[in-house]
Amino acid sequence: MNRRIESTTSRTAEMTCLSRAISVFENNNNYRCADYIAPMLLPSGIKPFLHIGLVRRLFANVIAPKGIYEYVISRTKYIDEMYERALSERFGQILIFGAGFDTRAIRIKDTNENTKVFELDVPVTQLAKIRQYQNRKISSPKNLQYIAIDFDKESLPIKLDEAGFDKHQRSLFILEGLIMYLQPKSVDETFSIIQYYASNGSRIVFDYVYASVLRREGLCYGEEGISQIVSGAGEQWHFGIEKGEIEQFLQKYSLKLVDQQDSKSLEKRYFTNKSGKIMGRINGTHCIITAEKV
Repeated sequence: MNRRIESTTSRTAEMTCLSRAISVFENNNNYRCADYIAPMLLPSGIKPFLHIGLVRRLFANVIAPKGIYEYVISRTKYIDEMYERALSERFGQILIFGAGFDTRAIRIKDTNENTKVFELDVPVTQLAKIRQYQNRKISSPKNLQYIAIDFDKESLPIKLDEAGFDKHQRSLFILEGLIMYLQPKSVDETFSIIQYYASNGSRIVFDYVYASVLRREGLCYGEEGISQIVSGAGEQWHFGIEKGEIEQFLQKYSLKLVDQQDSKSLEKRYFTNKSGKIMGRINGTHCIITAEKV
């Protein structure tokens, strides 16, 4: 039986896009992200409601699992920073795995004309985004190349070679909201391929869930709600990393830990106001990592 994501756009990708779109209209700077394109990717009838504060609060506090809205906002900001850093340091390539409705190649483009950007995703979700761009008359930059792929069934090296990806260029690899949905074997294959294609000094930024979340141990804030939502979407989580074992995981693929952000450090980084008060609590099931090829 085909997985739902093979025939219908990813619901989790849609929810991420919706979260970013809602965030654009927030009055509180801690809650506002820079993805001004996200609202354009939603059905036209939805956008007017995003201006209503009550609707935004309903989504954040009732519809979305506890702390996930805050997590998506902080993850978006964090990866935006890593993306911009790669551009400023003149990385040759950026490769976005499972891109979903990611818009960085379009909205962060003032300084990246010489950086090639590759977006990988399943065909149905990728095509849905491209069609929305076309409908909204949003032009894709010349340095952006789309690669349609099913990570569990197709050869990633063949796809990368066909696209002209250069393993000798310093590159940034982004796996945002992805590896928890892959089977462990697919995660290993993906990171082994990154190890092969990443030149020294290349970076990878990705988020993962703790292995205890897959076991439903209930140790994290918001764990029960997010587990139910993911299962209900037909896009179950299959992969997690034990707490405290991220460096061992990275070492297998010649990667060195550069930065690690859990829910508490993300709250401090993005949801602390000028008075030092935490303005939002982040779902505790995830952690974000930046690593470097050595």
